[in-house]
Amino acid sequence: MHGRILSELTSRELRAGVDLYALQVADRRVKAQLVDALARSRTARVDTILLNLSRERLKELCRAFDLDDSGRKKADLVARLVAPVPAATRNGPGASPAASFSIRPARNTAAPAAGILSVAQLEQHLWSAADILRGSIDSSDYKTYIFGLLFLKRLSDRFEEEAEKLVAEGVEKAVAWTDPDEHQFFVPDRARWNAIQQRATNIGETLNKACAALEEQNSALEGVLAGIDYNDERKLGDARNRDTVLARLVQHFSLVSLRNDRMAEPDLLGRAYEYLIEQFADDAGKKGGEFYTPRMVVKLIVELLAPTEGMRICDPTSGSGGMLIECAHHVERQGGNPRNLTLHGQEKNLGTWAICKMNMLLHGLPDARIEKGDTIRDPKLVDEGALLLYDRVIANPPFSLDEWGRDVAESDGYGRFRFGVPPKTKGDLAFVQHMVAVLNDKGRLGVVMPHGVLFRSGAEGKIRQGLLQEDLFEAVIGLAPNLFYGTGIPASVLVLNRDKPAARRGKVLFVDASGEFDEGSNQNRLRDRDIAHIASTFHGWADVDKYARVVPLAEIEQNDWNLNISRYVDTSDEEERIDVAAAVRKLRELERERAAAEATMNRYLTELGY
Repeated sequence: MHGRILSELTSRELRAGVDLYALQVADRRVKAQLVDALARSRTARVDTILLNLSRERLKELCRAFDLDDSGRKKADLVARLVAPVPAATRNGPGASPAASFSIRPARNTAAPAAGILSVAQLEQHLWSAADILRGSIDSSDYKTYIFGLLFLKRLSDRFEEEAEKLVAEGVEKAVAWTDPDEHQFFVPDRARWNAIQQRATNIGETLNKACAALEEQNSALEGVLAGIDYNDERKLGDARNRDTVLARLVQHFSLVSLRNDRMAEPDLLGRAYEYLIEQFADDAGKKGGEFYTPRMVVKLIVELLAPTEGMRICDPTSGSGGMLIECAHHVERQGGNPRNLTLHGQEKNLGTWAICKMNMLLHGLPDARIEKGDTIRDPKLVDEGALLLYDRVIANPPFSLDEWGRDVAESDGYGRFRFGVPPKTKGDLAFVQHMVAVLNDKGRLGVVMPHGVLFRSGAEGKIRQGLLQEDLFEAVIGLAPNLFYGTGIPASVLVLNRDKPAARRGKVLFVDASGEFDEGSNQNRLRDRDIAHIASTFHGWADVDKYARVVPLAEIEQNDWNLNISRYVDTSDEEERIDVAAAVRKLRELERERAAAEATMNRYLTELGY
C-alpha cells in the first residue's frame, strides 16, 4: 500500500519528501526515481510525508483508495492510509507498478492504527521517536526531547477532550475552551498541538514558547518544561537542521492520539513512560543509574515494606519517581486506593526532577510532592522548621558518593547525624541516617546500599554500631551482581524498622539472595519468583538452610558489629567425608587387579618368544 501511495503523490509532494529526508536522486524531474528513492530509504516514513499534506489532500487520497474520508484530524486520515493491506488485495487489479515498494519502518515501530491505542503500540511508537534523533544529537539527550514532546502532546490532547466533553454537557463553547477553572491543566492557544503542528520554520522557538505558556498558566508545572531548550544550537544544530529534526518529531507524535478515550487501559501512558525511562537508562549506560532503578529491584523493596492505603511515603533521592509509583501500584494490587497515599520525594538533578514530575502526572498522581534540591545539604520536605515524618521511606541513593555534604552534616540543624558523621568520600550512611530521621515511630525503611557499609570500620563502624544498639536493623539482604545500571558490583538491601514486632526485637535477619537472578547478556535481572522467594523469607522470619538466618544482636556484637552476610549465612558446600579404611581397601584391590593383569601380559609375551 505504501508504494501505491507514493505513486499517487505528485512530483512536487514527492520532492518535498525527498528533501525532508535529504535523499539523493539522479534526476528529480523523473517521478519514478523519486518514488524509488523514498521506497528504498531506511529512514523515510510515509506517514510523516503524508502529515505534511493538507487535510483536503489527505481526504482526496482516502477517496482514491476507497477509504473513509470523514473526520477533522489529519492523523486519523493518515492512519487509514498507512494501515496494512490484506495480502489478497495488495497487488491486485488496479495496483500501480510501484506497489511492490514499501518504505521500511523505523526499528521496533508500527504505525498505530486509528482507534484504541494499546500499550505495545504506544511503546513502539515512542521508542521509534529515538530513531529520528539518531545521528543528530547525543543519545544521552534523547529522553529530554522525547519526554517533553510526549508531555506537550498529552496535555494538549487531554485539554481538547475535556473541552469537547464540557460542550457536550451544555457548557458554552467559549467557556469550555478559554476558562482555566474548567480544566486540570489549561493549555493556551500557542501551546495547543494544532498550533505547533502548523509551524514549518522556527519550530524550536515555537516549542519553547509553548512550554513557557503552559508553565505560566499552570503553577503545578513550574520548572517542569523550562529546562528543555528546543532551540539549542549546540545539541540540535543550525536552524535548518533543527527545523528538519523537530518537524519530523512533531509529525511523528501527531500520528497518535493521547486522549483518555483512545487509551486501551487507564495507566497506559504511565506504563509507556516507564518503559521509555527504562530503555533510556539502558541506552545511557553508566549515567542511567543516576535516574532509574531497575523495576524488579524496586518491586522487591516495595514488597518488603508492604505499604498500605493511607500511609505517608517518601523517597529522598527520587530519581525518575519509580519507587513512589511502585508503592502506589502495590496498594492498588492489594485492593486499596492509590490516591489515598501521601507521596513525597526530593531530587537534586533538575532534569531528572522534571522527568519525575512528568512521570507522576502521567501515572495519574498529580498530588505527589516532588521537591528540587540536595536532600543532605538542603532538605525541602519540612514543616515549620522540622523534618516531615513518614510511615515508609524508600530509596536508592548514589553509591559511595564523594563530596556528599560532610561540611553541612557537622552542623546539621535537624539532628540527623546523631550516630556519627560519615567519611567525606563515603556518603552512604549519611543517606541512611537521613532516612532514619524522617521515620515516624511506626515507620520502616528500605534502602539499596553497597556491601561496604556492612563491614567498613572507622566512622562508618561507629554509625553501624549505634543503629544496631538501638535495634533498628530488621534485615540485611544480599543481591546478585550486575543488577544495576552503571555498576556490576553486588548490592544489598537494608530494612530498618522503628517498630519491630516483639518476636524480631534484638535480632537481625540475614538473607543471601546472591544466586537469585536471571542472567542477561549485558545486565542481570530479578525474576518474579526471586522476588516472591526473598519477600516470603523476610515476612516468614525463619532460618533457611544456606539461604537465611535470624541472628541475635549478641552474636553481631561479638563480631564487632560487622554485618557481612557471609559471617552469618554459610552457603559453602559441605566437604565430602572420606572413609579412609574403605579407600585403602579399594586401593589394595586395584593393586591386586593390576598385578594379575601384569602377570597375564608377561605370560603371553613369554609364549610369543619375547
